[in-house]
Amino acid sequence: MKVKKYVASSMPEAMKVIRAELGPEAVILKSRSVKVGGFMGVFTKKKLEVIAGVDDQVKKTKKYVKKRTDEQLMKQIDELKQLIATVHPLRNTVVEYPLLVQKVISYLQHQEIEERLLKEVRDKVMELYYTTPSLGDKQVVEWLKSWFEDYLSYSERSKVFQKKYINVVGPTGVGKTTTLAKLAASCILEQNKRVAFITTDTYRISAIDQLKTYASILNVPIEVCYNNEDFQQALQIFNEYDIVFIDTAGRNFLDSQYIHDLHNMMSFNEHMETFLVLAATAKMADLRKVYQQFSSIPIDSIILTKLDETTTFGPIINVLTECQLPASFMTIGQDVPDDLEKYTAEKIVDYLFGDWKHE
Repeated sequence: MKVKKYVASSMPEAMKVIRAELGPEAVILKSRSVKVGGFMGVFTKKKLEVIAGVDDQVKKTKKYVKKRTDEQLMKQIDELKQLIATVHPLRNTVVEYPLLVQKVISYLQHQEIEERLLKEVRDKVMELYYTTPSLGDKQVVEWLKSWFEDYLSYSERSKVFQKKYINVVGPTGVGKTTTLAKLAASCILEQNKRVAFITTDTYRISAIDQLKTYASILNVPIEVCYNNEDFQQALQIFNEYDIVFIDTAGRNFLDSQYIHDLHNMMSFNEHMETFLVLAATAKMADLRKVYQQFSSIPIDSIILTKLDETTTFGPIINVLTECQLPASFMTIGQDVPDDLEKYTAEKIVDYLFGDWKHE
């Protein structure tokens, strides 16, 4: 490995010299503030001393790098970083990032994007910074939005309501009943489907009354089920209907008995499509726990609610990338059926960068 020391006024200045001399494969090994010049300790100037290194073998084989796949290249970079860490472990090293990069990271941290995603973004934006002349706020936010949209492209679900029984599950307070009514109204008004309701939420009288009110407005029948026998009977009653929407009880998601009761009440078979409802206002730790609790149920897709009640969208991005489940709908208010939107990666990324201030 070739190692060289540089002294510069700032990290961006040092990076430009390092890249020019050692190439884009160079790695920062250590950096610290030093005083240079002056006379007998007087009139010294504060500078940044940076020690950088590059694997000579990597430089020799540079002309072949383009022929390798991205996966192979990333593997080689990771191995090189591990080698450097082993040879010269870095502790308490502070790297000074360009102000624009710092702004990006600060904004995403404020949005509560997790470190595992921040690291990827930071590396990509640093590369963009040193390869794009006169990079400004507008350019970087456009690039970031495009990057996040590509990153979340898997989360878009093109087809929904492919099965007769549509079931919504989730913790209390996320808006399951209102969301169910919005979905039903959409099927009736846009697809002219014959729709029926089943509710198993017998723990709250208000929940039954709320769904009965929606059923009356939409002119659809409803059955209240207290046990599996009631549920099976309701399925028989609604056998001729196109779609049957099932509202489940909203209870404390930390109580594992809730999930056990769901399994006892209904069969999650090939005829049922199940949506997990998550509120955008929830903390990441709670979102993760909700997903873990419901993971024993075959979840087909996610519905995001209460996007109009928060300005922080990082936790939603985190949980989507962590659970690797697609999302289908988003709700942005209480109005039925107006405040229901089809989920797209572009829309959720627009929410994520909605508070970005251009300079």
